[in-house]
Amino acid sequence: MTSRRNTIQKDLVRNTVYEMRRHVTANEVYEFIKEVYPAIGKGTVYRNLDILVEEGALRKVEVPDGPNRFDFTLKNHYHVRCIKCGEVFDVDMDQIPDLLERIHNTHGIEFVDYDISFKGICPKCREKVKEEQHG
Repeated sequence: MTSRRNTIQKDLVRNTVYEMRRHVTANEVYEFIKEVYPAIGKGTVYRNLDILVEEGALRKVEVPDGPNRFDFTLKNHYHVRCIKCGEVFDVDMDQIPDLLERIHNTHGIEFVDYDISFKGICPKCREKVKEEQHG
């Protein structure tokens, strides 16, 4: 985790992710900031998100078949992705202790980290399905 100098743009990007209070895409952060600061460039937002991840101020959540998300919760935790709308949420469960040490390595791979992600249907999407069935 290298630390670079703080810039107004970097502070703005970090504060926006915290303010949005959910797992946001880089484009969502850009669109949010652009509303107030129309002159900001997309590259500036994307670059600063990567810098903040590199510095350990944000966590990147890699999403299979979708855009990466950025998370303000830094402690290790698990996620669930809604298979209908693609939103990503935290899973409220304790971390599995010593998971990396418990993996039986049969392929000679050095494990360095992991992301555990579950699939589900969020309450909003479940409600939509109910309305469509009864509507």
